[in-house]
Amino acid sequence: MKEGHLARMLSLDWIDCAPEEHLRDAGAIFAVFDHQDSGNVSYGVEVGGGRYFVKTAGSPELDLPHLTHEQRVRLLRNAARIGQAYRHAALPLLKRVIESPHGPMLVYGWVDGELLGVPRDTRDDPASTFYRFRHLPIERIVAALDTVVDVHDLLGRGGEVACDFYDGCLLYNFTTHRLSIMDLDNYHSGPFRNEMGRMFGSTRFMAPEEFVKGAMIDQRTSVFTLGRTVLVLLGDGTMNREAFRGPDRLWSVAMRACETEPERRHSSLAEFCADWHTTRST
Repeated sequence: MKEGHLARMLSLDWIDCAPEEHLRDAGAIFAVFDHQDSGNVSYGVEVGGGRYFVKTAGSPELDLPHLTHEQRVRLLRNAARIGQAYRHAALPLLKRVIESPHGPMLVYGWVDGELLGVPRDTRDDPASTFYRFRHLPIERIVAALDTVVDVHDLLGRGGEVACDFYDGCLLYNFTTHRLSIMDLDNYHSGPFRNEMGRMFGSTRFMAPEEFVKGAMIDQRTSVFTLGRTVLVLLGDGTMNREAFRGPDRLWSVAMRACETEPERRHSSLAEFCADWHTTRST
């Protein structure tokens, strides 16, 4: 019966009920993630002995001031596009997209780990994932950054522009030391103009142009975000060299990536990633 439920969940293209109703019929829901700023509702569900992460746009009746249900649906379809176009060991495997009255249900393989993004007031708490990660040996942190770079090298070669990437997109398994990257819903297939002013994202990771309406957002913006990721995870998020735990050569790569003027940064994700790997090998 359980295997039959699994086959049913992974073979359907459409359901005529709410996602949660379908998932409870298909298996056992062991986690619900419903306190999201985005308004999305996600589920951890066990079916046929396997675990899955199912992401939905939440109730059509919930329209947030900054994100309507229609916009959430659009972002989930973009996430599905990325999940279908790119394969990497650090990206959760998209197994199925099922349409529902609430919009698409994205069914991913479950990934064990802990989110590195935590509330500001808990970052210095020794029990928080962020604190524990930043106090790993440098080699572990740099290896995790290698994964971030490799994934963005893949995405960059496909023309993607990173948007709303921050430590809350990073899932780390402290037992296997495997890093996974999730929530790439806002990534954009090519350069575009900032039509918002202050865009979605964490200020610690955002480039200056992400605050300027009409500014060009392209892979040089993504380069800035990766540079900030290096500074946040290997340092304290500032440009303070004394706080940076990595070698001078990686510091230099990050500093170039974080130049205020886009023209002074690496020109593309491919160039940044090549610089990172060349520097890592010297």
